[in-house]
Amino acid sequence: MRRLPPLAAVRVFEAAARHGNFTRAAEELGMTQAAVSYQMKLLEERVGAPLFARSGRGIMLTDTGRRIAPQITGAFDAMGEAFAAVHAESESVISITAPRTLATNWLASRLGSFQLARPDLAVRLHVGDEMVDLAAGEADIGLRGASGPMPGLCCHFLMRMPVTPLASPAFLAKHPPVRTPADLLDLPRLTYRDDWWDLWFAAAMGEAPDTSQVGIRFDSQILDGNAAIAGHGFAILSPPMWQPAIDAGQLVQPLPQVAQYRNSFWLMYAEGKRNQPKIRAFRDWVLEEVRVALRDDPWGAGMPPRECGGE
Repeated sequence: MRRLPPLAAVRVFEAAARHGNFTRAAEELGMTQAAVSYQMKLLEERVGAPLFARSGRGIMLTDTGRRIAPQITGAFDAMGEAFAAVHAESESVISITAPRTLATNWLASRLGSFQLARPDLAVRLHVGDEMVDLAAGEADIGLRGASGPMPGLCCHFLMRMPVTPLASPAFLAKHPPVRTPADLLDLPRLTYRDDWWDLWFAAAMGEAPDTSQVGIRFDSQILDGNAAIAGHGFAILSPPMWQPAIDAGQLVQPLPQVAQYRNSFWLMYAEGKRNQPKIRAFRDWVLEEVRVALRDDPWGAGMPPRECGGE
């Protein structure tokens, strides 16, 4: 354990030694001259030797003071450089965390436009479904699925998670026409135990049917969607995450019924970062990207949930 004198007193000593004057040291540190003198008395008692001697109307370092002053100044310079480096990196890098589907299917293809708008910012994207502690600084910004704003964070609503069955045209061409929700019960459904299927059937039919089915099960919407594009069955997906595939005709929505999942996507960051320029820049950019992406919003993704309390 380091046995250091009070850092407040060391800071006063460094300023007084650099200026050779207690008054100017007090002005730099925003202290009274009496407070500076008191801190010097405390430090000299801790050191066990005088650090300054009177010289006319001014002061001069004693032999002890001259011996330690350069090292103290060097230590403060090193600390200043360390904090400046961290600050410079903080200002030039923005770290973002987002869940797999949103990051892969929605955010990644758009980040290039943000980079063009802010070439001074390096973007670090962490992809993962685990929650990251934004308040502790593990990332600058989180795009997260949540039922509402999270306490202690600045939260901005992005979009809801509408869900509906999608399939490839090739798959639909090989199977009987799908005209009602019940028609899906006799067709291959990917990850059929996904609670999104129960949610959608309950919204479309009034209740979720009790069905048993043998089929492919995945652990992510990305795998479900790509399997559906490959023609392996119906996938229960959130259409805004698959807009390019829908626009390209790779996925089709044969039924109009859409259910809204309980969670929505939110932009989140720590309260203490609300005024950082890089945070404001990304916030404004992503909110505009959402507005443009939803267009006429046929799935109701842009309709905020009732508990929306975002800023």
